[in-house]
Amino acid sequence: MAESSEGEEEGKLTGGDQQLVVDDDLHEMAKKAAWSVSSCKPGNGILSLRDDNLDTYWQSDGAQPDVVNIQFQKKVKLQLVVLYVDFKLDESYTPSKISIRAGDGFHNLKEIKAVELVKPTGWVYISLSGSDPRETFVNTFMLQIAVLSNHLNGRDTHVRQIKVYGPRRNPFPRQPFQFTSTEFISYSTVR
Repeated sequence: MAESSEGEEEGKLTGGDQQLVVDDDLHEMAKKAAWSVSSCKPGNGILSLRDDNLDTYWQSDGAQPDVVNIQFQKKVKLQLVVLYVDFKLDESYTPSKISIRAGDGFHNLKEIKAVELVKPTGWVYISLSGSDPRETFVNTFMLQIAVLSNHLNGRDTHVRQIKVYGPRRNPFPRQPFQFTSTEFISYSTVR
């Protein structure tokens, strides 16, 4: 495995899952964000990335890297990025190298993950947690997903869906622990 410029190991991801399965302690954060892309073909823009339809896709229309920007109004905790890509249908349009960057805005984005996708078909999960077990999330205003290259040296990119997940908020704000079972929750308040 090669190392990226930030010292993060570049991981290879193969395959892909046909069903999207995410832990109950995570929730989708992207609805709270402003989305933009570096370029797109008419009719294949942001809406195609967020419509929950695997038959539609974002298609870039410019020089690489092809970029998806996700900006939040306030700092959020993010743990997981999930992409739906389909090498069988999209071939040379399918991303092969992706860089995920985080920061306060365009001026200070820093690469936090670099992954190589090997002919993926389905949901691809990219964890944003660091190498230190205490780093389970990224605290950021902005996330950027940059497609650095495509399979078969393809020029434009197809990504069918993107989901971004963060930790679910504790339903009891002054509670030091987040209980998940109904039984524990019922005994969690002190009177």
